[in-house]
Amino acid sequence: MNHAQLTALGRALRLLGEHGEALTGDTPDAKLHEVKADLRRALDLLDESVAGAAPSTRCAEHPNGPVDEAAPDLCLLCETRRRAARRSEFNGAYGPQSRPAEAPTPSPSRYGTSADRPRPQQRWLPELWNGREWQLCGTPRRDRREAELYIAAQRRGSRPAMAYRLVHEFTDYEVLRVWGTPVQVDIEPMGNL
Repeated sequence: MNHAQLTALGRALRLLGEHGEALTGDTPDAKLHEVKADLRRALDLLDESVAGAAPSTRCAEHPNGPVDEAAPDLCLLCETRRRAARRSEFNGAYGPQSRPAEAPTPSPSRYGTSADRPRPQQRWLPELWNGREWQLCGTPRRDRREAELYIAAQRRGSRPAMAYRLVHEFTDYEVLRVWGTPVQVDIEPMGNL
């Protein structure tokens, strides 16, 4: 639709709106014939400005695609895609999956397959000294900086421990950093007398 068609169609529709507001129960027939002529003029302008065919579906992707009456958007192409997705959720409930006649078998590797070897996990364990031993405080972290920030927040808290340390757990344990000095504390009062 070009600008001239758009302007003419807008003007005709505004005129029809004015006719609609002016209608009453005792409107004369001459006025109704004038409304009818303006309506035909607006329809003719609309027919001239529409270039393509009317969409057969409510689908934005395939407006003129094939129609499936059972689909919510009437689009056969999109409904076929949705049905295939639903079928794959049932893992072969609708029959065997189509596979090639001879699927190549993977050749054995001297390193094994990746499923045979677990991937190494690395964690940073924040620990505190409770007077007798190191114990885990908080949850193990996957990020070292996050673990150090957690320990710094614990040290600034209302009841900090005597010492904290950060242990790196990979294939072995390695103490990375210690805050404070751990001192052995006898838990019995008066030296266990």
